[in-house]
Amino acid sequence: MKKIILILFLFTLQITNANSTANASTILFLGDSLTEGLGVNQEDAFPSLVETLIETELNTTVMVINGGVSGSTTSDGLARLKWYLKKKPSLMFLALGANDGLRGFDLKESQKNLEEVIEYAQEDNVTVLLAGMLIPPNYGLEYSEDFKKMYEDIAVKYKLKSMSFLLDGVAGEKSLNQKDGIHPNEEGHKVIAKKVFEFIKEYL
Repeated sequence: MKKIILILFLFTLQITNANSTANASTILFLGDSLTEGLGVNQEDAFPSLVETLIETELNTTVMVINGGVSGSTTSDGLARLKWYLKKKPSLMFLALGANDGLRGFDLKESQKNLEEVIEYAQEDNVTVLLAGMLIPPNYGLEYSEDFKKMYEDIAVKYKLKSMSFLLDGVAGEKSLNQKDGIHPNEEGHKVIAKKVFEFIKEYL
């Protein structure tokens, strides 16, 4: 009799876990090396840390997709989005464009690429949140200002909630970055994760 009860308990537990997974929100973080967590373990990258914060602070089960790829630019965003949409995300945190700016790409083309990603996601009923970026004035002050404004214009055009700067509080802080001065270390990712969590939690 005890054996039968144990089997029924385990069967019920499996069904409960399956339903929890099926009902969980799926969040896609689409970005570059900053999202991927270049130089740190993936579990220490901010998307994984955000997942932990959501589950501990909100007592909510989520599935997080780390769609960060080192070296990625806005030009490959749409192709990658189409692949990740197979996972049926309900929310996308879009953090692409830093490499465009650092390489001096045509910002009209970068904006067009980002808008295509946003429109495609919205057509699939995915809520889009935008992370802005800032770049040093390597290509002149006007270019860096136009780069910042690109995200602001996109946010207004598509009525998106946006973070003004993904690396706010981390960029330029030696203790929060790796030796290259560009990519956050484990402590830097913790700072980003806390801010991103506060930014997205109302959508969960």
